[in-house]
Amino acid sequence: MTVDVAIRFDRVCKSFNGVKVLDEVSFDVPRHTALCILGRSGTGKSVTLRQMIGLIQPDTGSIFINGENLAQVDSRGLNRLRKQIGFLFQYSALFDSISVGENVAFPLRRHTRLGEAEITRKVGELLNQVGLEQHRRKMPSEISGGMQKRVGLARAMAMDPSILLVDEPSSGLDPVTAVEIDNLLADLKRQRGTTLVVVTHNIPSAKRIGDTLAFLHNGRILESGTPEQFENSRHELVRSFMSVQGGT
Repeated sequence: MTVDVAIRFDRVCKSFNGVKVLDEVSFDVPRHTALCILGRSGTGKSVTLRQMIGLIQPDTGSIFINGENLAQVDSRGLNRLRKQIGFLFQYSALFDSISVGENVAFPLRRHTRLGEAEITRKVGELLNQVGLEQHRRKMPSEISGGMQKRVGLARAMAMDPSILLVDEPSSGLDPVTAVEIDNLLADLKRQRGTTLVVVTHNIPSAKRIGDTLAFLHNGRILESGTPEQFENSRHELVRSFMSVQGGT
């Protein structure tokens, strides 16, 4: 496997209660690029994300993260790989009982031996990058949904992961805030070289973020290519999907 590939799915299959969700799915995500996974609800997009961090095991096939086969690493190796991956949840998944700053500090306290001064400095740096340093003492309930999403992004990047997985970044956000989140994600790829895998229903968002798009349908990748290639797809379903939300 080439060292330039951050994530590889090799003929991955997954079924639930006899229903095949992923059927021989294969793709590569080169380092420092962004893949956006599209498709209708229930097509296995989120299952694909969760398999990348070992929360769900494939029935058959192989998944490689930074060259390592997830099926061949022990629990210690899986934990080590997970520290290389950030995850931005659909609804941010912040801890309601602690402040914005403490939410961002949480992975640093749990997974590093950094001193308090260094944690405070790093939290400030991360919140500043998402434009929220002045809100570090507020509780999640005191800030907007868009701001919560940005806090979630800061927390996901706290461990300086080489890979960031993002589940529906535009969900529940107004169009202006959605564009702000997209721009933050694009900046991460450009400035840090972070590899992104983004599940989204938002076509303009996918076109802003993705170097490559993949369209899942009936458990298989129906189409894979650049946003420009998607506009001229030979598949009517893909063209129809791309035409919604001002996608064309």
